[in-house]
Formats: sequence, C-alpha cells, structure tokens
Amino acid sequence: MSSRQPVHPDFPSRRRFLELTGAGAAGTLAAFAGLPAFTAAAAEPHRPATDPRVDDSTAVRLWHTAPAAAGNMIQQGLPIGNGRLGALVGGDPADEALFITDATMWTGGRNDVLSSDGQFPYDQTAFGTLTQLAHLTVEIPGHALDSVTGYSRALDLSNGLVTASYTQNGVTYRREVYASHPDDVVVVRFSQSGGGTYTGRVTLAGTHGESTSANTSDATASFGAAFDNGLRYGAAITAVSGTGQVEVTGSGVDFTGCADLTVIFSGGTDYSPDFAKGYRDPSVDPQALARKKVRTAARQTPDSLADTHIADYRDLYDAMTLSLGSSTEQQRGLDTWTRLQARAQDGAAPDPELEASYLQFGRYLMICGSRDSVPMGLQAAWIDTNTPGWMGDYHTDVNIQMNYWMADRTGLPSCFDALTDYCLAQLPAWTDTTVRLFNDPRNRFRNSSGKVAGWTVGISTNIHGGSGWQWHPAGSAWLVNTIFEHYEYTQDTKLLARIYPLLKGACEFWEARLVPVTVTDPATGQPREVLVNDKDWSPEHGPQDAMGITYAQELVWALFTNFHTASAKLAKDKAYRKVIDGLRDRLHLPQVSPTTGWLEEWMTPDNLGEVQHRHLSPLMGFFPGDRISLESSPAELLTGVRKLLTDRGASLYGWANAWRALCWARFREGEKAYEMIMTNLRPSTGSTGGSALNLFDVWPLDDTSSIFQIDSNFGTPSAMVEMLVYSRPGRIELLPALPDAWAEDGRITGVGARGGFSVDVSWRDGKAKQAVIRSVGGRSTEVTAGGVTRTVRLGRGESVTLRW
Repeated sequence: MSSRQPVHPDFPSRRRFLELTGAGAAGTLAAFAGLPAFTAAAAEPHRPATDPRVDDSTAVRLWHTAPAAAGNMIQQGLPIGNGRLGALVGGDPADEALFITDATMWTGGRNDVLSSDGQFPYDQTAFGTLTQLAHLTVEIPGHALDSVTGYSRALDLSNGLVTASYTQNGVTYRREVYASHPDDVVVVRFSQSGGGTYTGRVTLAGTHGESTSANTSDATASFGAAFDNGLRYGAAITAVSGTGQVEVTGSGVDFTGCADLTVIFSGGTDYSPDFAKGYRDPSVDPQALARKKVRTAARQTPDSLADTHIADYRDLYDAMTLSLGSSTEQQRGLDTWTRLQARAQDGAAPDPELEASYLQFGRYLMICGSRDSVPMGLQAAWIDTNTPGWMGDYHTDVNIQMNYWMADRTGLPSCFDALTDYCLAQLPAWTDTTVRLFNDPRNRFRNSSGKVAGWTVGISTNIHGGSGWQWHPAGSAWLVNTIFEHYEYTQDTKLLARIYPLLKGACEFWEARLVPVTVTDPATGQPREVLVNDKDWSPEHGPQDAMGITYAQELVWALFTNFHTASAKLAKDKAYRKVIDGLRDRLHLPQVSPTTGWLEEWMTPDNLGEVQHRHLSPLMGFFPGDRISLESSPAELLTGVRKLLTDRGASLYGWANAWRALCWARFREGEKAYEMIMTNLRPSTGSTGGSALNLFDVWPLDDTSSIFQIDSNFGTPSAMVEMLVYSRPGRIELLPALPDAWAEDGRITGVGARGGFSVDVSWRDGKAKQAVIRSVGGRSTEVTAGGVTRTVRLGRGESVTLRW
C-alpha cells in the first residue's frame, strides 16, 4: 500500500470556489458544517431505561430456513447497516460470515484528465470503485448445519436485527446481529438456553492483503492500511463474555466454554467531505479509532448495546406504519422465499402483508444505508466483491435520484440529508471541473456558445469530486431538482439557503449552454425563436448529438422554476431571477409527434431510439416533474404521454418498472401500477430480474447473469406510496391509484406530502374513511378524496382530522 499522497494540485482554494459559484461565505461554510465522517462520538448515546423491543409475536419478519450460500452472499445474505457501515450476514451455525464495508471505502480520485474523446475515464484506477472493508467470521466447530435442527434466520424489520436460531442436543442457540448507529459498531451477540456453551474463533480479515494483529493490552485485533489515493482505513474487533474464556490471539479472538458471547466490530476511513482538505482528515487514525470504538462499546452490557440500537432504529422506523389488508394464515406460515414464489404463480391471490413488508424492507434499507455518511449508490454499502458492477458508483441519470424519492414519502426525511450533504461537499470540485474542462474541444457535448459557467457532472460520480463515463449536462439540473423537492416536503428555509449555491450554479451552467433556434409555433404556424439544450444524449439511447432533447428541456424548465421559488423565498438575486425567468419563458417545450403519437423525445416527429427502452427520459415533466399533470395539461399532451408510456412496455424489471409504476400512479391507473410492482416482487431465479431471496432487486444483465441494483428497492416502495397519497405543493390527493388487491381495508400513517404536510389515511371498500393532515411547515393545501375537495389551513405543528 502506498503512503499518503498530497492534495490534488488543481484543487482551487475556498476563495476561488466562492468566485466560481457566486456563493456567500456564510452559506458556503454552512454547507461544510457538521458533515459526516468516521470520527469519535460527540456524546454518550442515549441509553433507554426500558426494553424498547417489539415482541417476536408482532414484529414484522422476513425469514428463511437455511443460511446464505457462501458463494452468493449478495443475493442471500441479510443486510444490516448504521448509515455508514453496511454488512451482509450469512447466518451459518458453524461458520458465521459478515462481509462489511464503509460507504467511503473508495479507490480512485478526481479523475479530471479527459480521455481522447473529451469524456472521463471510467475504470477502477482513475475513477475508482467502492470496495469491501473487511470480512468477519465466527467459527464454531461442532455446530455444522447437518447436526442441528429447527434452523431459522430472519430479518426483523420492526427491531432492526438479523437473527438466527437452531437447536442442538436439547439446547436452543440464538444470535442477533446489528449495526448500531449510536455506538457506531457492528455487534454479533450469541446466547443460548438449556445449558449450552460456545467454543471457537472470531477472525478479522481485510480484503486488500492487510495483516491483522492482536493487541493484548486492550483485547483487540485490528488492521490499518491505505490506498494509492491516500485514503487511510482501518478495522478492529473485540469479544466479551460473562462466562468461559476469551483471548485475543493473532488475527482474531479465541473463545472457550462461553454461555454467552458478544463480538464487536468497528472500522472506517479518514474520508472527510471537505474539498479544501482534499476529502481527507489527516487527524483521523482509522485503526486507532476503530480500536477505541470497540473498547468503548464493550464496556456496555449486551442488553444495553442492543436496547440503544433498537430504540434509535425504531425512532425512525415507527414514523410510518402500513396495512394493506390481511393475508391468510397459510400465507403467513410460509418462509419468505416460498411465499414470493407462491405469490408469483399465475392466478395466485394477493398477499397484502407480504407486499406491505416489501415497502417496509425499503424503509429498513434507507435507515441502514443513509445516515450521517455519503449517500447510497448502485449497491449502497452492500457488496460481496471488490469489483462491484459499475464500481458501485452514483449514476446521475436516474439511479441516485430514485434512491431518494422514497425518503420523504415514507416518513424518513432525515435520511435524505446524505444526498444533500454529498452534493454540497462535491460542489466546489464539480464547479472547478466544469469550468476547466467542459468546453474541451474534444467534448462532443461542449457548449457551442463558447461560454461555460456553473457546474454539471458526469453520468457517474464518485466521492472524491470525480466524474466518470461521459459528461451528463442535464445531471446538474436533475440532482438539484431532486434536492429542491426535499425542501418542498420540509419547507425548511435553512435547508433552502444551504442548497441555494447548487441551484444558482446549475442555472449559471444552463444560462451559458442554451442555444437559440427557430421553430414553427404549432398554435400560430409562425416562426418563433426558442431556447434548446445543445448537442446531447437522451439517456441511454439514440443519437448523442441531438439538440433540444425533451429530457433536458423538462429538467431545465423545472430548475428555472425552482430557482425562482428559492430566490423569491430567500429574497436574493432579484435581478438574476428575472434573467432566469426570461430564459424559462423562451424554452422549447415538447409536443406530441404526429408520426408516433408519443410525446416527442428528440425534438423531431421521428423515433430515434429503442421503442421499449428502459429509461422514461421524455416523461420527466410527468414524473418526477409536475409540468404535465392530469389536472392542468391539455388532453392531447396527456394522450401523447400515455401512449409513449404504454409503448415503452411492461416487460422489464427493477428501477425501469418502478419508474413505470410511478407514472401509472400519476395517471390514477392503480391496476397497471400494481402489475409493475408485482413484476418486481417476482422471485429472481438464474439470470432473471426480480427479487432475490434476501429481497434485493436483481437486474438481468444478459441471458446468463444478473446483478443487484438497490434503486428499485426504493423506487418500488415510492410507487406504492404514490398510489395511496399523491402530493404537490398546494394539493394532496388520497387513494388516487388504489388497486383492487389493497382496496378492502387498509391504513397508512406518516406519509410525507409536498407543501409541508404529513398524512395518515385509512380506507375501506376502496374509499377513504378518515385522514389526519399535519403541518410540518405548510400552511394551506387542498385535500381531495373520492371527488370531494376540501381546503385545509394549519399552523406549523397543527393537525386536522377529515372524515368521509
């Protein structure tokens, strides 16, 4: 491993960053304040005085009758996480395995030397990749699977635990595995009833050739190393027991005759979300800090550690509850994999409790994957290899956005912060790269105006300020629009002030990029000058030199609209607001093709790509945007949107189906949306798409292989919520796309609604019965159910109950 490298010589100073973005000093410093890193705990965590655990008899559990196969942890291992650390847990009685990573365990760097075509290198060296941090194994000789009975393992969604239990020689053995956010450790707790004991060994191994060594003075085993990019990392374990003997030796811990055993892991990197320091914190020694964290946690009793984790987890998980109706006793008696297979049979009855648990599984992943660290990429922090698909990066042409559509909708607004903080931390690097390199003469997407300002990104981004694959001009607009939508849910003006530099910088980029062209006005038949996006690619198909692609036009229209709102709300940049308003008024907006009957994708009546392409790029203005809506848009335009959506097909999987389901929900077509959701819940076998045994979404790469992509695990629950509650600022609609399968009886609470509200709604026989609307910052909104609209006015924190 190489020694630490100096900060990139092209990193501009913070003063230069202010010049590039036009941001004020106070606002910029606020963008860096309190951002996540692997650091010592600020304070002793809250230790609950009472047991916070949901009883096993009522907890929502996904369960299995066999451990994960050692060679397929990614589709069978059960996930845990604390927002920074993520792990896959195998559950083998004799050979427990945890594959652990830190979300910042990234190789690569700025990647700001363009290839010969003016695009970014996209490889594991220059761009980098997410990698594993460590493997933790617990060997218990004599507990082989074929020597035990009654084996079961489960993901307990109600308590945030992975469990396994079995019986041997009349003794019941049990283990609980979790990643604690308050204590910043992973815990594996072994217990038993019936007089049994555990004897075996815990081993800590790195995945990059590191050497683990024991330290008897503090009873830890640990390692530390650094990547070629200078990122330092480390990990440590310890184990404690109230009985028997525990001894740290070599690369792990030996334990003998222990009636109970608690294994504790911690680890991380010296990554810091501070551009001025090259995204490193030289004051952090990851190996030493990991040792300190496991020692500190080991001073707590096992019950105290577990109670602290469960109380913290439930504080988020319980913010939303859901019932889609009752399943049968026979359905409840099936293990999760068998249950998925049964639901997928032709003519099978709905299984509403399974479907509700799928949504809650998405919320579980959000809580575990997006707290106080960088945001979740294509696989979040759950990987079983150092060469994950697409480097485990952040794809900015739908995937990272879809990851975060769910947070506010499902009562987890704080989990959105990771995306906001990431974009703010990357902004100075993105701005510098854009200004220096976007107009490179080799870049086929360069601005023909010769001007460049503000910021944009590549289709892929890493955590070091780098982009990969190729330029994605519209990426700046889509990222900032996604973050602005979070403001619409929260109505938090402090948040709006923080993200204002992102909004303004993106507007500056598009002010320099838009090109005037003359078109025939369809209303008058006369020539009219409009502004269009320069040469670009409608993700990820068709020509790469098309001007005025609908995808970009819709995103920029929304960007300019959002900037107007932010500028007016913050009373900033009035003159520039008028400039942006003028540009928005001149934007070309798509029309329906007389040739295909679709909403045009390429500013031409012709189709230039794949009819059933996975992306729904031309529908940006319908979802996630609001410019096109059932309430306000001409029938002809809506017909063009519907026809394109229909012809795009319903035979795909994963995030593509989730996006389709969201669009059908916007059309109030509950059965079509439900069909997409059920396709994503189909069990994946061989190389097919659908849900893996552990419910991770699997995307088919080709006829022989498939890959985990987490975005559908968030996009599909987003669609489920959108079917039950639709919102935009000033409007909330209840049960807009309720499918027959959920219609008999149900209830959902804690749904976020744009405009600054939270919604509870219950229904029976397909009709809303009662709703509670709470203000989290909103003042007034219309609420519609069953064709009846009411106007609600509330002060912050107030609520009203509506009945039908």
